[in-house]
Amino acid sequence: MGGNSNMGTLDGKVAVVTGAAQGIGAELARGLAAMGAMVVVSDVLDGAAVADEIKGAGGSAISLVTDVTSADSLTKMVEATIGAFGGIDILVNNAALFGKLPLAPMQEIQVEVWDRVMEVNVRGVWQASCAVLDSMKARGGGSIVNIATNRVFKGFPMMLHYDASKGAVVAMTKSMAVELGDLNIRVNAIAPGLTMSENVLAKDGIEDRKGAIAGARALKRDQQPEDLVGAVAFLASDQSSFMTGQTLVVDGGGIMR
Repeated sequence: MGGNSNMGTLDGKVAVVTGAAQGIGAELARGLAAMGAMVVVSDVLDGAAVADEIKGAGGSAISLVTDVTSADSLTKMVEATIGAFGGIDILVNNAALFGKLPLAPMQEIQVEVWDRVMEVNVRGVWQASCAVLDSMKARGGGSIVNIATNRVFKGFPMMLHYDASKGAVVAMTKSMAVELGDLNIRVNAIAPGLTMSENVLAKDGIEDRKGAIAGARALKRDQQPEDLVGAVAFLASDQSSFMTGQTLVVDGGGIMR
């Protein structure tokens, strides 16, 4: 969490990052903490190591085991966050099924897998957002940042369930922004390209595909989790205070629209 020209950008803000025990979520949690946020590392997995790392670097963090598809679990997360930090200003809806999903033609996707992807990636975003609303209202507003994918802006094969779920996230971002605007709650999204997190690097065949993916970008290199921190922090912070309902593509110029 060393020197950073953005340090202090999020001073006094409380940020919940779902799916933050590993990968992109862990990097976002570390990055937001480096900018001054008090961070909740929320995940179905134990995020204590990430929270401890943040605290070891001088930041403020707690870890909470949370299932975004369980209203009861989300209620407990919100209560614990308020108990620890006083409220919630920022929610980063990062929790999603992706890394362990195998590539599959649409006709071979199992119905049970489709339903589980929708449960986590779509319903989880809605439920987590609903869970934090009262706390954000009590603090005079807030910022919700949803994590989509650049895949929804250009047709890609072999992950129809995932792409459908993230298309829904882009649509929800707009509808939620309109619905929550009067509460001074802003809702935006980022759409990353394929990012070399631990889960992605563990995918079969990824080493064979990495070069072609990087070569198709204007910035011809692998996308790393830390490449997303600045965009998320911008949308979470008061620097984007008149921006809502938008989806920023952060993919090195792979898709331009």
